[in-house]
Order: sequence, then C-alpha cells, then structure tokens
Amino acid sequence: MEEPATSAARALRRRRKCRTICFALIGFLVFIILLILILAFTVFKAKRPVTTVDSVSLADLRFSLDLARLRVLLNASLDVDLSIKNPNRVGFKYTDSAAQLNYRGQQVGEVPIPAGKISADETVPMNLTLILMADRLISDSRFFSDVSGGQLPLNTFARISGKVNVLNLFKIHVVSSTSCDFTVFLSNSSVGDQACKYKTKL
Repeated sequence: MEEPATSAARALRRRRKCRTICFALIGFLVFIILLILILAFTVFKAKRPVTTVDSVSLADLRFSLDLARLRVLLNASLDVDLSIKNPNRVGFKYTDSAAQLNYRGQQVGEVPIPAGKISADETVPMNLTLILMADRLISDSRFFSDVSGGQLPLNTFARISGKVNVLNLFKIHVVSSTSCDFTVFLSNSSVGDQACKYKTKL
C-alpha cells in the first residue's frame, strides 16, 4: 500500500511540472508577440509611397486665334509620365483615383487611375493622357490674354490613396500626392518651366 506522503509528493511534482509548462508557454507567447511588434515597427515599419511626375509633354496641339472675332480655337492633349515607388517590405494596395489638369485653379481635364497593387520595393510607371477641355478654358476671362501672350499656365495633380498591410495584422492608410506647375508655349508647342511639389502622409 502506497504511503500518503509519497502520493502527496507525486501530486506536488505534477503540479510543479504543469506550472512550469504553463510559464514556458506564456513566456513563448510573450516572446512571439514582442517579436512581431519589433518587426512591425522596425523592419516592416510602414513607409510613405512616393508619387513622382517624371515628364509632361504635349501629345497634340491644335490652336488658332481669331482676333477680329475675339475667338480662340484650342484642342490639346498632354502625356504625363508618373511613377509610384513603394519602399515598404510589403505590398501597397491603392484604390481608384484620378489625375487632374488644372488652369488657374479650375479643373479642365481628368483621367482615371484604376486601382492596383505595387509589390514590395517596386516602382511602377504610369503613362497618362490628359485631354484639355477647351470650353472650360474659354470661360475664364484670363484665358484670352494668356493666349495672346503665347503662354498657357497649367497644373497637373495626382493623388493616390491606399493601404499597407504589415504582417497581416496592421493595416495602415497612406495618401501620396503630387502637384506640378508648368507652362505650355503655344508658339513652338512645347512644355517648360516645370516645378513639382510632393506630399505623402500616413
């Protein structure tokens, strides 16, 4: 017959063993959680995707000026080369967006940018063609004087909005935009005086 002291000792050892296993599991889970947090805020820390306007050029320009009737006939389209760089270690998904063509603060053209995904450390080029809406230009009182001077000040604006998914645990919203001012020289159908501003926020 087993002595009570021996039975109690065995039960105590079992409890100690279970307690040790529980502490080990808790310690392992804490380690994994800390590791994930460290990776999320260091190696996989969300970085700002950058949208850059690489070039703006005239694809087509048809222009005539009737001084007698004070009438301007203008049809134009612009080729805009954009690139979006994703510096993150994970993919960047962006939603449907658009690039705009503006004249003195008024939108005179637009082209859609369909939703997509950019892989980690990838730069994606985009070629956009913006059609100038001449009727909106002509409604501006300053348009005729700009045309008479042979220079048309324009602006392109593109905004990309999306999410960076870090370790399938953290979804971080990111917005990247670029705005470029430039001048169309009507005499030789060229583009110059380009100046761009870039902005990104998490």
